[in-house]
Amino acid sequence: MVDDESARRYELFVGDDRVGYSAYRREPGRVTFTHTVVDPAFEGHGYGSAIARAVVADAVERGETIIPRCPFIRSWLEKHPDAATGIEWPDAP
Repeated sequence: MVDDESARRYELFVGDDRVGYSAYRREPGRVTFTHTVVDPAFEGHGYGSAIARAVVADAVERGETIIPRCPFIRSWLEKHPDAATGIEWPDAP
C-alpha cells in the first residue's frame, strides 16, 4: 500500500499493477474517505477489503478521526467495528 499524498489516495499494487485505490481528504486530526475502486480485472480477490483494512489501520496509527463517506469503507467499518474507535459517521447528528 502506497500513500500518494499528491493524488490524495492510497494505492494498492500487486507487482507493477495498481489493483485499486482509496481516495481521501485529510485535514489536521481527520481523514475523510471519499471513494474506493478496485480494477475490474482484480475484483473478487479480497483487494477491496485489503485496501479498507490498510487505510483504516493507517488512520488509527496517525490518531485521526475517520469519516467514511465512501460506501465501501463505511460498510467495511460496520462489519469490523473493532478496527477503529475514532469514527465520525456522516449521518450522525
